[in-house]
Amino acid sequence: MSETLLKTIHPVHFIDFKKYDTEQVRENFLLSNLNKNDSIELVYSHYDRMISGLANPISHKLELQTYINLKSEYFLERREIGIFNIGNAGKVEADGVIYELNNQDCLYIGKGTKKVVFSSDDSDNPAKFFLCSAPAHHTFPTTLRKAADANHIKLGSPATSNERELNQYIYDGGVASCQLVMGITSIKPGSVWNSVPPHTHDRRSEIYFYFDLAPENILLHVMGQPQQTRHIVIKNHEGIVSPPWSVHFGTGTGNYSFIWAMAGENKQFTDMDPAPITSLL
Repeated sequence: MSETLLKTIHPVHFIDFKKYDTEQVRENFLLSNLNKNDSIELVYSHYDRMISGLANPISHKLELQTYINLKSEYFLERREIGIFNIGNAGKVEADGVIYELNNQDCLYIGKGTKKVVFSSDDSDNPAKFFLCSAPAHHTFPTTLRKAADANHIKLGSPATSNERELNQYIYDGGVASCQLVMGITSIKPGSVWNSVPPHTHDRRSEIYFYFDLAPENILLHVMGQPQQTRHIVIKNHEGIVSPPWSVHFGTGTGNYSFIWAMAGENKQFTDMDPAPITSLL
């Protein structure tokens, strides 16, 4: 067992959130400082007890250890995990079986898998793995879903600066899971807005992880109740924990992609409560 205690993000009541300044918003919702070479950096959130972060194998393999927080013999003793490669070619080993992941491929690993190891094919062009884990009550089979085999949905238009492609991987009708729902949305060049018109998920929590944002660009992520929004300025390879009561949309100074990961009461992708643009006024 690792002697590491994961950073913990505790739930915030929406009434308290109204009083938060920029520093408090960042401290309670921002996932940062995850991108460290030859390291696995994770954060434990009490929003549906999701754990998320990055694994960056460069010069050697990285094994996913359990943590003091979990009180478990191994990480996936009572959990499932979804993994996206957002870098170059790499491998994930799950109890001796090796899976090859290229950019935007996804691997789901079910409860009870004892050993998970990450590696890059080329240390000069390393892989980079985003991880999201949630508690699980049943073991579903470990499944690799290649990017080309995801369910691709085209949304938005250049006229509204939100032309994008939503790609579903772990969801009802796709890769089976206990409660994880995961995918990638990519904003097309010339567009900048995501998830507009916005919505909330009263029965689920969500994590947004932004990537493929050029180093010179930033992104404004908007959250809060529809009439009590706050924004966070974030950069590439940072994420946001989105509570059930919060909208979650944003705009960048250039195009980008993001991983969305949800867990909660159900896995119905369409289970959302619309927040029309006019409700933000």
